[in-house]
Amino acid sequence: MKKIGFLSFGHWTPSPQSQARSAGDVLRQSIDLAVEAERLGMDGAYFRVHHFTRQLASPFPLLAAVGARTRKIEIGTAVIDMRYENPHYMVEDAGSADLIAGSRLQLGISRGSPEQVIDGWRYFGYRPAEGEDDAGMGRRHAEEFLELLRGRGFAQPNPRPMFANPPGLLRLEPYSEGLRDRIWWGAASNATAIWAAKLGMNLQSSTLKFDESGEPLHIQQAAQIRAFRAAWKEAGHNRTPRVSVSRSIFALVNDLDRAYFGRDQENDTIGFLDARTRAIFGRSYAAEPDVLIAQLRQDEAIAEADTLLLTVPNQLGVAYNAHVMEAILTTVAPSLGWR
Repeated sequence: MKKIGFLSFGHWTPSPQSQARSAGDVLRQSIDLAVEAERLGMDGAYFRVHHFTRQLASPFPLLAAVGARTRKIEIGTAVIDMRYENPHYMVEDAGSADLIAGSRLQLGISRGSPEQVIDGWRYFGYRPAEGEDDAGMGRRHAEEFLELLRGRGFAQPNPRPMFANPPGLLRLEPYSEGLRDRIWWGAASNATAIWAAKLGMNLQSSTLKFDESGEPLHIQQAAQIRAFRAAWKEAGHNRTPRVSVSRSIFALVNDLDRAYFGRDQENDTIGFLDARTRAIFGRSYAAEPDVLIAQLRQDEAIAEADTLLLTVPNQLGVAYNAHVMEAILTTVAPSLGWR
């Protein structure tokens, strides 16, 4: 058995070919898609976060709205860029959204990816500390966020408060019990996966990774997952960690599917995230169900993970994306033992 969710990047464009032509379209359709996913029996609704671009950005209003409209499905991010975040305010937002959803949030956080603007986090008021780069700042914000999620009091109460205080130091409110165990780290390297394991975060591995061995993406990811689990065991945590991988997978069951995805990329590609960082980008899977099943059986990282996030083409609209998810659930997942 495997948990299966969708991952939307939340693109919009004013193009007449797009079903999502504005930010309002994307936000409302994201809620509707989560409702449809729950109806179909999907396990998760996940959303990417990007700044300074026509994609989903501030996640918590959307997560809260999805939580209010659904009852069972996990609701998450993949990922929130911690370089842009105030950990204190984020704890309040996350606690509120999680309580609205009934403790269903699965928050993916990370250092983030290359952005649309140079040092965009500076416009949000953040700067790396002395001797720290932006990636280090993102990890520092993450560690602060994790500590605050423990719910321990740290703030000295006013001796003459407007409202009566509980005894002792005060914590941030509202506090959501258990959210600390539902934080994931989006790791692009083996080293950050090991770091996440030591801190007790779950692991998200995306459709790209730093190219650390020259092997295919799925083999590198499988090794990353095994390194993460070994570090988790060594750290002595009490619970079993979760691991997700993201994939673009399309079962070609009708002519429209074949028109959209019949010529999708069938091999990994190599690129550069910046001038120095060589990365491997995962292939798309698009084929008739029987061919797709045989291909996916060979994906070592999917086999290692307990959760699979299907990246969806959100600009094609809610109805078509519901069809994409249903096709995977009915024509592919049972034969692979995912259902």
